[in-house]
Amino acid sequence: MTMPLTPRSPGQDPSASGSLLTPSEVATLFRVDPKTVTRWAKAGKISAIRTLGGHRRFHEDEVRTLLTGVPEQRDPQA
Repeated sequence: MTMPLTPRSPGQDPSASGSLLTPSEVATLFRVDPKTVTRWAKAGKISAIRTLGGHRRFHEDEVRTLLTGVPEQRDPQA
């Protein structure tokens, strides 16, 4: 589930454009557990914003950029 960003206020980061991803969606892209994504956010390895309800959301642009740096998983049958 992706959520469009609300209009930015003048003081917000201009790179904060695009859609937001849930920890589960990020975990699916990286093929890890959602708790791992939460740990990455706590460790500062990936930036996250908090919704009014306290849930983490991740900028899709940043996630896609990070994903390009992840090496392909090799086929164990090869």
